[in-house]
Amino acid sequence: MEIYLVRHTETVCEKGICYGQSDVGLAEPFELIFENIISQLPSEAIIFSSPLQRCVILAKYIQNKIKIISYQEDERLMEMNFGDWEMKNWNDIPPQQLNPWMEDFVNICAFNGESFVELHKRTGTFLSEQISKKTDKPIIIITHAGIIRSFLCHHTSLPLKDAFQNKADFGQVIKIDF
Repeated sequence: MEIYLVRHTETVCEKGICYGQSDVGLAEPFELIFENIISQLPSEAIIFSSPLQRCVILAKYIQNKIKIISYQEDERLMEMNFGDWEMKNWNDIPPQQLNPWMEDFVNICAFNGESFVELHKRTGTFLSEQISKKTDKPIIIITHAGIIRSFLCHHTSLPLKDAFQNKADFGQVIKIDF
């Protein structure tokens, strides 16, 4: 099964802002970057997208440009829930909250949010569901850096603590075979 992991393009947020599951828009112009992404994708694919607008805008653009079998938004593909830290500058998060998470983001929850283990369970459930369908059609997943890193950990058995070894740049397309 071919899976294409696609990270959304840059957002309107300033650098240093923690925006996780906040529904922020995309920085414009993005059409040229979208066309580059499309050039790396197969047609006659199944698209899944995070329901956050930064992914939906890209997913709908792809859907309008190449032949797609089906399109579905799935909340399990949303970025990590950073709870009380959403839309705050990382430097403004109290160190007594941030430091424990920075030392063990895998198991420690963002303040009133989720941990990477919880995110990884979401992606695992989604992935198991898709693998069990045994489709011969390529799958395109429009999502976020945290989700992509989690998928790559599932794919390579990389320990979660090393997830940041997996690059997930804005607008990057990563093809994996399951």
